[in-house]
Amino acid sequence: IDMYNLPLPHKPWIETEYQGIVMENDNTVLLNPPLFALDKDAPLHYAGEICGFRVHNGPSGSSSVQFEAVVLDRSTGEGLVRSKEPLDCESQREHSFTIQAYDCGEGPDGANSKKSHKATVHVRVNDVNEFSPVFVERRYEASVPEGRLFDHIVRVEALDADCSPQYSQICFYDIITPNVPFVIDNDGNIKNTEPLDSKRQRVHTFWVTAFDCGKNRAQADAQVVVTVKPSCKPGWIGWSKRVEYTPGSGSIPLFPSLHLETCEETVWNIQATVELQTGHIGKGCDRDSYSDRSVRRLCGAVRGEVDLLPPPSPAANWTSALPTLPSSDSSLVFSFNGSTHVAMVPDSIAAAVSGDHFTLQLWMRRGGINTQPPTNQARGNRREEETIVCSTVKNDDSFSHYSLSVHGCRLSLFYWPDVSAARPVKFLWKLEQVCDSEWHHLSLSVQFPSVTLYVDGVTFDPALIHDNGAIPNPAPRQRLVIGACWGQRHDTGLVCLTCFTRITGTWKYVGGYRGLLSGVTVRPGSVEPHSVVECLYACREGLDFGDLETLGSGMKVHVNPSQSVLVLEGDDIESFNRAVQQVTYRNSLRFATPGVRPLKLTTSLRCFNEESCLTLRQLEGYLVVLQPDAPQISLSGVGPHLARPAPEFEGPRGVPLFPELRIVCSLSHAVNTAAQGMEGGALMSDAVAHTLDGCEVQPLGEELNPEREELLVDMDALRERGLEIINTTAYIAITGAESISVYEDVLRSVRYRLAKGSARFERRFRLSCSEMNGRYTSNELTLEVNFLHSLDSLYHPSHLLASQQQFLHPSHHSGELSGHTLPNPHRNSVVPGAATVIIMVCVGFLVVMVILGVFRIRSIHRRGEGTGGGSKEDSGQWDDSALTIIVNPMESYESRMGISADTEGEGEEDEEVVESPDDANDDQRIIIKKEGRDGNPRRY
Repeated sequence: IDMYNLPLPHKPWIETEYQGIVMENDNTVLLNPPLFALDKDAPLHYAGEICGFRVHNGPSGSSSVQFEAVVLDRSTGEGLVRSKEPLDCESQREHSFTIQAYDCGEGPDGANSKKSHKATVHVRVNDVNEFSPVFVERRYEASVPEGRLFDHIVRVEALDADCSPQYSQICFYDIITPNVPFVIDNDGNIKNTEPLDSKRQRVHTFWVTAFDCGKNRAQADAQVVVTVKPSCKPGWIGWSKRVEYTPGSGSIPLFPSLHLETCEETVWNIQATVELQTGHIGKGCDRDSYSDRSVRRLCGAVRGEVDLLPPPSPAANWTSALPTLPSSDSSLVFSFNGSTHVAMVPDSIAAAVSGDHFTLQLWMRRGGINTQPPTNQARGNRREEETIVCSTVKNDDSFSHYSLSVHGCRLSLFYWPDVSAARPVKFLWKLEQVCDSEWHHLSLSVQFPSVTLYVDGVTFDPALIHDNGAIPNPAPRQRLVIGACWGQRHDTGLVCLTCFTRITGTWKYVGGYRGLLSGVTVRPGSVEPHSVVECLYACREGLDFGDLETLGSGMKVHVNPSQSVLVLEGDDIESFNRAVQQVTYRNSLRFATPGVRPLKLTTSLRCFNEESCLTLRQLEGYLVVLQPDAPQISLSGVGPHLARPAPEFEGPRGVPLFPELRIVCSLSHAVNTAAQGMEGGALMSDAVAHTLDGCEVQPLGEELNPEREELLVDMDALRERGLEIINTTAYIAITGAESISVYEDVLRSVRYRLAKGSARFERRFRLSCSEMNGRYTSNELTLEVNFLHSLDSLYHPSHLLASQQQFLHPSHHSGELSGHTLPNPHRNSVVPGAATVIIMVCVGFLVVMVILGVFRIRSIHRRGEGTGGGSKEDSGQWDDSALTIIVNPMESYESRMGISADTEGEGEEDEEVVESPDDANDDQRIIIKKEGRDGNPRRY
């Protein structure tokens, strides 16, 4: 058989899969296994040889373009795969394609050539370290609190564009700035090696670099800036312990720069409580500095109230045995000890407040000054009720009974509409105000069966109303007791009734009250309107919120009725800080009570992690109300002398003492004039509208003699304007809060009247006014009243003798002539006035002129007899035979009073020091009158 002439049955053979590697900087692919094509037709020439390899597209359809395969040895079938162009690992790291082998066929022309199966070739491009690391940021910043070591402050990061893990990974970082207290690990985390101090160095700046695993360094280094913050202490920042308030400023923010620092602690609820303590100011806060009666009138309360605890006086002696305490608001505070301190109101006063419709008002403070009343009593040691007011009232044809008591934290009203028929009813209120040992205002309006209670201007409904059952009827006798009750014990408990049970010959007090009371009044008739009750209690100072429209979302604000406690609540720190800065203090009084008001700020935080939540300590400070500008009450337009004929004073209406009185109130305040080029400062005075609350007219020297003299006041005008008067021989006091114009009208109508034949030569009076319950007083205006007598009366021996006796003892009157000194009430002498001196001078001058005239007439008569008729020269002599001298005492006095200031100073300088107590400057001085005539403070 000719095997060369037979057809070739065999095809070339290659592996089914190859793995190849090629470097980025080379094009030869190293295959595994090596590329060899085999043919079973060998060793036939051509048929057993490999003439070529053909590359086909891979799965992606693009790799075959980049590669080619060539035959290295046709007889052995060895081949080589290479890339047609440079490869980039970063753009494509792996390539896949297929390859086939072809034999040489039957001859050189390649006829009838055979091809192998397709083998898969996977080529991986090996990376070359051609790229250097690059930092993600050129500058890294961080801030840390001082004094601590941190595991991580900031992390720097660099990237390498190489594709292989060997060259693309950053093997390590390095800080290239020497001597810095920081280190960096292979992951780029920076931490401090020692605690940082913001005072020593606030900012640390250093440079770092990076290396890849091929030891290529970063192209550009990165800068790291670490700011050291002062150590963070959670709490309030910007707290000012002292806050000053100038009266008349309206409202001022208490915490204008306050903000809360939580040191990045996440909180979800914040609550702050601001407390203004005013318990030491009067009865709990700054109110109108007028008497309780004046405040009632200013608030528009219905008249007719009866003061059950008036200031001790001869007319109101049932309070004289009660101890009193000073009060900054000029009110009278009575102390009760629960046993001996009891006020029994006279029957005449109790009868004026009878009836089953009435309003009872009072100021109450349980436990006295330093005693906290017990709120809980142990069993078996239960204390009895403490009675404030206990009264049996006589109505038209029956008796009713009521008592107001406290027990623990409960206030009760025991009311018996008819002690002979109906059953008693007890109204009970459970109130914290009863047992907190603070001042509170109670207003109880009874219009049975309706009972309304106001505590500090807020209405409270009774917690319990019940029938007390069968209780022995009290004695049908009118009685009113303050601070305890007449009564006896029963099995049902303490019964405060005016039973008048005699024990060992004495009446027994039960249910004694322990604490302070003030302003206890009762008014029969219709109940007091709510608006009046709010006005009586209203504080003129307190906490407030600046602008509710600026309150952020989620914020809440609450102020208690007395405006002494303000609560803020929110969940956002920024909104909360803005809200705190809106908390204000306001005082509407023009003359606010100066002094210190303690401030407290209590904060509570709630966090997501309650275990590590912040706890803030309570902040304490104080608000200082500065001394207000003192008002100057100036009295003018009077005197200093008032001379009238004596018969005018003896008329039925007398003579008005102050017909042209003028009262002006002004405020004097310091003004800085240095900025205006003036030296020092100045006082500016602004006229203001004021309300006076009292004026006093006091005779100097002897008190008024009711048998010979009196001061008259228009009582109808006083009653019409709601003013009150105390008229004694030592002084006349007109009291009540009213305008200046009303007091001017009333004082201009004050008249001085004498009995027939009672006129003396002189009488002096002193006038002064005050406002705000005597807190500010006017200048003391002194008026000297001169009585002008007729000449005929001067020749009467008794008058001449009296005038001589007055001049015999001039030293006794030197003290009385000093302008504002208090006179000695035991002196009986009267100082001769200027009119008396004038009259005596006129009388002496008249006697001299009469003697001179008689002497001249006699001499002329003798000359006429000697000359036998005279001559022409004698006819030219002065003929004074008809000489007439008319002396007008009033004209002489007025001319004396009309002397110019210069003449008066030259001619009567020595006499002015002793006799003239009046001075224009003295009328403008403000004198604070602290004591009355008897040396004790006078209360109206």
